[in-house]
Amino acid sequence: MTLQFVHGGVDRDGAPLHFHIRDGCISGLNGEAAPADGAECVDLQGFAVLPGLVDGHIHLDKSFVGDRWHPHQPVNSLRERLAVEKAAVAAAAPMVDRAEALIRQCSGFGTVAMRCHVDIDGSTGLRHLEAVREAALRCADIMRIQLVAFPQAGVMSCPGTAAVLEQALAAGVDVLGGIDPTTLDGDAEGQLALLFGLAERHGVQLDIHLHEAGETGLAQLLRIAARTRAAGLQGRVAVSHAYALGEVPLARALQVGEALATAGVAIMSNAPGDHPFPPLRALHDAGVRVFAGNDNIRDCWWPYGNGDLLQRAMLLGYRSGFHTDADLMLALDMVTNHAAQVIGLPQYGLAEGHPATFVAVRADHGPAAVAGVPVERRVVVDGRWL
Repeated sequence: MTLQFVHGGVDRDGAPLHFHIRDGCISGLNGEAAPADGAECVDLQGFAVLPGLVDGHIHLDKSFVGDRWHPHQPVNSLRERLAVEKAAVAAAAPMVDRAEALIRQCSGFGTVAMRCHVDIDGSTGLRHLEAVREAALRCADIMRIQLVAFPQAGVMSCPGTAAVLEQALAAGVDVLGGIDPTTLDGDAEGQLALLFGLAERHGVQLDIHLHEAGETGLAQLLRIAARTRAAGLQGRVAVSHAYALGEVPLARALQVGEALATAGVAIMSNAPGDHPFPPLRALHDAGVRVFAGNDNIRDCWWPYGNGDLLQRAMLLGYRSGFHTDADLMLALDMVTNHAAQVIGLPQYGLAEGHPATFVAVRADHGPAAVAGVPVERRVVVDGRWL
């Protein structure tokens, strides 16, 4: 049996915190403020203890982390971007090694779980999925990874992709993805009928990329909400990006937000620097679960990012005009509790009997950690100090 007494820290609200780690699990949370017999003492010296960070949206197969620098190539269309990416990824270092490098880099910042969207289509098949799964196995002791079969090139408009989605389900993916049913696929009802039908039959979740603008995007969100209710999939469907919610007047966005909240459809945002994005606080207050992820990191889509979710939370707050502690705490929730709820992490967070998985940072509390993005951190997974 391993036994440690962790003391001298504070929780996300800044309140004093102490507990034991007994065989990898939390014990005696804020109980007797003294070490049990034989316990090793760990003094956190005022660090704030946060739940392990959870990346709700990342693309491990795309990133060039672990490879040489790849200069960004401008393009004139989405289809051209997809072609450039295919060529660049094929010429890069082995995907499994790049994915592993990014997983380990994210772990160093305190990420303990992630939802990874992996490209599949009729020509790629399951190759990306197999590579990312191998990287996930290499890192299974530090990271839980939920895999999404992501049909980036389209579902109805990309020959063979529907069959590959079925193959991905047979291979055990946890989530099905979709993308821009109208503007990319040209068949919104067809794509959504296929995806929701598969989700119902196989008991998996859905996470649909939606970049469609304005009223077109809002109409898509309403279709997704209606299908979610009809299929009884409340709490099992997410929409990533949903830019349209940030492109219309707030009152109109909240009309759609009401439908999303009723259907239990979650919204993911990474607060992109070059595009409007959903009004996160207003949607949260309306009952929509909002969560976050890093999305693309140093790949063909943009050259930015290092995998630090506290930095991502800061960007969410910065771009959203978050100033109060309550707002900053929402940004923190988007990369901790909310993301964990969306991907269905069991026994997540600092609670009696839960795995001792957390990140301690040099900050007064959670809001200060989001605002300041402290460099000094200590990451613990299942009671192991990394």
